[in-house]
Amino acid sequence: MSLIVSNLESGDGFADLAKVAIIGRPNVGKSTLFNILTDSRKAVVKNQPGVTRDIQVEPVEIWGKKFDLIDTGGVTEAQDLFSKLIKEQVTEFLFSVDFIVAVMDGRAGLLPEDRDIIKIAKQTGKPILLVINKIDSPHEDDMLKADFYEFGLDIVGTSFEQRRGVGEVLEWIVKMVPEVPKEVSTSLRIAMVGKPNVGKSSLCNCLLKSNRMLVSDVAGTTIDSIDSPLVYNDKHYTLVDTAGLRRQSKREDDVEIISAFKSQESIRRADIVLLVIDGTEGPTEQDAKIMQAILEDHKGVIVVANKSDLGQEEVEHYRETFRHQIARIFHFFVDVPLVFTSALKNFGIKDLFDEIERVAEKRSLRISTSELNDFFFETIRKAPAPVWGHTNVKFYYLTQTYQKPPAFIAFANHPDGVDNSYRRFIIKNLKERFDLHGIPIRIFCMKSRGRD
Repeated sequence: MSLIVSNLESGDGFADLAKVAIIGRPNVGKSTLFNILTDSRKAVVKNQPGVTRDIQVEPVEIWGKKFDLIDTGGVTEAQDLFSKLIKEQVTEFLFSVDFIVAVMDGRAGLLPEDRDIIKIAKQTGKPILLVINKIDSPHEDDMLKADFYEFGLDIVGTSFEQRRGVGEVLEWIVKMVPEVPKEVSTSLRIAMVGKPNVGKSSLCNCLLKSNRMLVSDVAGTTIDSIDSPLVYNDKHYTLVDTAGLRRQSKREDDVEIISAFKSQESIRRADIVLLVIDGTEGPTEQDAKIMQAILEDHKGVIVVANKSDLGQEEVEHYRETFRHQIARIFHFFVDVPLVFTSALKNFGIKDLFDEIERVAEKRSLRISTSELNDFFFETIRKAPAPVWGHTNVKFYYLTQTYQKPPAFIAFANHPDGVDNSYRRFIIKNLKERFDLHGIPIRIFCMKSRGRD
């Protein structure tokens, strides 16, 4: 059974997701299951009790169903302070989840601590799947599961190391998790971020005061964050002004730290991010770190050189100089969109909205599979195939995901052989063929099942 599993971008526009928690004693395979279902290595796996100390949450999609998967610390009756804290944390947390996957060790058999875990889980009243792991042979399945039938729960025998039985776990989750309809949004959400004192709020006020905008200010409840609906040329937007993002070492108090987290959350929830830079100062390494955070969240982004009226007065060949600085500081995003504005002089506003609309259009681009694969096979002939060991990587096809901005999956015989330079080569050609300049593109590589 093939597993179709993909991480969802945080803040991807879906309503609150169902929560599925994985619980069990230490070292029964909880984190291994978490990593399999999230297609990641975010949970540390080690043959040692107590490695998972914190609750980890990862939004995932499986077979069209979306939910938050939660990895919890191992529950044990050990009397050390750390073990007691984990048990209290997990016990309290389970009442806030929707579904529970309890993992137990088939090799070790049913232990008293397992009974305590099921007792805790049943007290929540939530649906429970009992997964008996480490059953390495199908012939042992019935025998090693026998002791666990006393709980009267759905039981699946598995071997996570061999990926055996994982499909049945997935089927149970998919059956339980409800469909989550997309939230209907009539406006493009734009987050304005940057360092302190670069003119974000002034630019925000400039946009909101334009004669062509119909404005209804709605104050947000988060620290230093205000959502302002506006209409520009009959198009709807939600503009979010955020707290200035300083280097972590420079954040002076709890309020400023909270503000920074709220700004980062605004990035995750945005459709497009405006990175505002002081035109008189130019881009800095801190701006580069903010840009990297935006790209990690896979957001459309535009650099806004504000205070450009002063920049033109102070710097000879100002725009050319600024572009050179952008190319140097943002060397990892060579075609980042750039707009020059002045909140004080009210210029560059039309250029900014023109660029917002261009990025909005391109971030939603869908390319037909036939057109995409015609491009793909034409492009990979232009360069030598990457090599994995002593074998050439063979590509089978390319498909587009449903992420925005566009992301693509290339299926190949040896995906580990596709290095970053080859990905950049494909991305460069994608941008040229489909006019995606300035749009952050992602290429994932997966092994094509059933092919060598």
